[in-house]
Formats: sequence, C-alpha cells, structure tokens
Amino acid sequence: MSMTPEQATWFSEIFGRLVANVDQVLLGKTFVVRLSFTALLSEGHLLLEDFPGTGKTSLARAIAQSVQGTSNRVQFTPDLLPGDITGVSIYDQKAGEFEFHRGPIFSNIVLADEINRASPKTQSALLEVMEENRVTVDGVSHDVGTPFMVIATQNPVEQAGTYRLPEAQLDRFIMKTSIGYPDHAATVRILEGSATRVHEGSLSPIVQAGVVTEMAQLARTVHVESTISDYVARLVEATRTAEEVRLGVSVRGALALVRTAKTYAASQGRHYVVPDDVKALAEPVLAHRLVLDPEAEFDGVTPSSIVSQLLIETPPPSERIAV
Repeated sequence: MSMTPEQATWFSEIFGRLVANVDQVLLGKTFVVRLSFTALLSEGHLLLEDFPGTGKTSLARAIAQSVQGTSNRVQFTPDLLPGDITGVSIYDQKAGEFEFHRGPIFSNIVLADEINRASPKTQSALLEVMEENRVTVDGVSHDVGTPFMVIATQNPVEQAGTYRLPEAQLDRFIMKTSIGYPDHAATVRILEGSATRVHEGSLSPIVQAGVVTEMAQLARTVHVESTISDYVARLVEATRTAEEVRLGVSVRGALALVRTAKTYAASQGRHYVVPDDVKALAEPVLAHRLVLDPEAEFDGVTPSSIVSQLLIETPPPSERIAV
C-alpha cells in the first residue's frame, strides 16, 4: 500500500516541527538538521566529519529530546573495549547465573564521539547493531529497540592515534555530512545566549518515540517510479566505472539512496519521489562509500566532486512521474 497525499501532508508537518525544534539549538544549520532527521526516519545512521566545537553533541541531544527518546554519548578512545559499548554478562553468585548488563548502545540516539580513535576490534562491535538493531553477547541476542540511530563523529584534522574506518563500516552509515562553523549572524546569536551552558538547555518534545517508528514505517510506502530506480542504478553504476574510483558504490548504497529519497520526498509533502530528491541526497549518501585511486587523491580529487560530476553526466528521467 502506497502513502496517500493526506499522509504525506501529515508527515511533512511533523517533520517540519521536528526540524524547527532542533533549529533552536543548532542555529543556521537547517539543511544538516533535515539530513539528520532524514537519516533517522530512514532507519539509518549518520556520520559527521567535523571540527571540534561545532555542535555535534548538541545535535544528538536535541534530536533525542525532540522525539522524547533517550540518548547516550560514548567517547571512543584507544583503550575502549567492545563490552564497554554493547554491555557485558556478569555472574550473579546469589542467583547462580550470568546477568546481562546493558551498555550505552541501548538508547534511541547514540553519539559515538571520535569513533576513529578506537581500535578496529571495538569499531567492529557496532557492525551488528547498526545493521540489525541488536547485539549478541555470549550467544544471546538483545534488541536495542526503536527508534535507534548512531551519530558517529570523526575529526578531519587530527590523524595521530586514529584508525581509519574500514569500507564495510562506512557502508553501514546511510549518509555522511558535516555541520561546519555557523555564519556571522548565527555566531552572534550564540554569543548572546552564552549565559546558558549547552548541556543545561532542554527542548520540549514534539512527538513520542513511537510516532517516529510509525513515520519510519510510513516513509517506506512512498511511491518510487521505475524510471527513478533506473536513474539511481545508472548513478551507482557510473561510480564503478569512473576512472578516479577504485571501489564504487555497493547495492547497499543504492538501496540507501532510494530509502532516503522516499523520506525526503515525504518531508516535502509528496507521496512520490522525483529526480530532485535523488540529486539532493546523492552526495551525502554516496560520496563516503567511494574509494579513490591514490593518484586521483594526490591530484586533489574528492569523492564529493566525483558525485557532483556524475550527477551532471547522468541524465535524469525526463518523463512525468506517475503518481
């Protein structure tokens, strides 16, 4: 069953209220906030590569408060162990059995701060939970519940003591973006509110967590015309044949682009996807999945520039979208 125009209008209204709520905290970054909620409602995870002090923690906390959910922050360090994230089983002498103690991953919004500072073994602890929304400890699976989103951050300027995220893990993030520094007007507004410390502020919830789960399920029903699917397939195939690319976008990446385009269309009040939805999300969804040829990287080529070029070279469907 496809989404109706009335449902699309309701979805767009709630989405707009959520974005406006978080905009009170993350001033001047409306598009980043929209991307974050698009990732959440597409049942995906977000990777932020940004400088320190740009509001990454504030963004995660504001999203959790807006959906009346729980949030946890995990500071990734070289000595962090997998059990510190997922939880551990501890033997209870009185009961004579092992009892599972949940880790910080059991939360609606989890901020994995400086994820590339942890060892590959610890990073891999996130693979299962990001894909299946559950963790397995001592052979027993534990669901983390819904909604669930990991917002991971990594610092682009400090490379000492870091471990580059493997391609398999990068592929688990539905999109990658950056917040960036605020413009002058937003900076002035932030300074004028400096009497209140960031962690002391709180936002009123807009919806309950259950509504977010309902919206995510509804977003799946947005109509996607076959010509749109063909357009996405041609874009993905073009990344695999580009001269500067050593490893192109996987099928998981193509599915991620369609899923986020559905959510993005619904956030605009439409019950069907148009080519502009795909274009708007192509760079944050596809760029981080590309592995470039070393010579291309040395020449200053970036994944984002390749995606931008492929959008120009790959013609979108010209016929009218059936609704």
